Amino acid sequence: MRKIIISLSLLVAVCFGASAQQALWGGQNIVSPEIKADNTVTFRYVAPKARTVQVSGDFIKPTKTKINWGGREIEMDVPVPVDMVEKDGIWEYTTEALPSELYSYSFVVDGTPNVKDPNNVYLIRDVASVTNVFIIGGGQADLYSVHDVPHGSVTRRWYSSPTLGYDRRITIYTPAGYETGKLKYPVLYLLHGAGGDEEAWIALGRTAQIMDNLIAEGKAKPMIVVMTNGNPQQQAAPGETQEGFYKPAMMGGAPATQPKATFVEAFPDVIAFVESNYRVIKKKSGRAVAGLSMGGYHSQTLSMTYPNTFDYVGIFSAGGIRGDGQDEAVNLLKAQRDNGFKLYWIACGNTDFLYQGVIDYMKKLDEIQFPYKYRESDGGHIWRNWRVYLGEFVPMLF
Repeated sequence: MRKIIISLSLLVAVCFGASAQQALWGGQNIVSPEIKADNTVTFRYVAPKARTVQVSGDFIKPTKTKINWGGREIEMDVPVPVDMVEKDGIWEYTTEALPSELYSYSFVVDGTPNVKDPNNVYLIRDVASVTNVFIIGGGQADLYSVHDVPHGSVTRRWYSSPTLGYDRRITIYTPAGYETGKLKYPVLYLLHGAGGDEEAWIALGRTAQIMDNLIAEGKAKPMIVVMTNGNPQQQAAPGETQEGFYKPAMMGGAPATQPKATFVEAFPDVIAFVESNYRVIKKKSGRAVAGLSMGGYHSQTLSMTYPNTFDYVGIFSAGGIRGDGQDEAVNLLKAQRDNGFKLYWIACGNTDFLYQGVIDYMKKLDEIQFPYKYRESDGGHIWRNWRVYLGEFVPMLF
């Protein structure tokens, strides 16, 4: 009898544990998202008491919508959530066949937006929004996927910024073989957009996967990629400082202390740290800088402010010279032109809200006979474009 009691107790414990784990992992054993052979995708969400459930994501054809962007109203392409259909408490929606890409999505449950999919454990943060993601392979997104190739390392380091007066956090990709070798490598300084931080390019941009795959295929030279935090009033991403888990803002964010210098003024501190702690080529021919949106402005400004520092410049979805300093900026561009460089690459989507600014900037460059290359794509101010640009820019370096 004692053995039977123990066995029954064990059975109850196992069943209770399984039930608890089932609740932890979503409540029901369903598949979501289900990527089918024809590249259609079915989303499922368990909500028997919900009145309406919708799915929102960048796989939906966007519509022009006015939004607040850093304190100003702009018109952007924004996807409108689509209705899901309920059966036996499970809500479903199936897409049309989707092209190869990395997609993000979330649910809207009874009007509450940004509800996560409990059956998909992979999440990515974009500014203050956290969404699920999935990849459809067989094309462009193969570059963003993990393959059986030599893998580089991604580390988060702290460096001293005397210009700003405090330590800051940085993300650094080193190619496969760096730790055991003796070679010196060129460096790409890769800069994020407004609201981002030192995590943006490695998470949303899939930088490590792109670099691993391009290097393994012989399409890019092995290089170190340095991803900074472009907000001088921040030490690091949310949750990585004594400020705690604050909600990031589109422009700036915690901490509230006034920075002692701009990001551009403090950037030599980044280079000094990298060149003191890594085996790198310490000359102009071994340095590149590129960025998206705000990071594109930073790349533009850094390269003209320090004309002997970068031989390669990438400006993704960033307009031209703004404000009262146009004459000074034009003079700096002329000096940069005369000083010489190997590549000045501009890329933008043709529905980007900054598109006209990019066109105007190139007209200004044409006026002063400043050499550049231009890549225009479909689409707007979106990570889908910026991942493509990175994959095309990197093979042209060094």
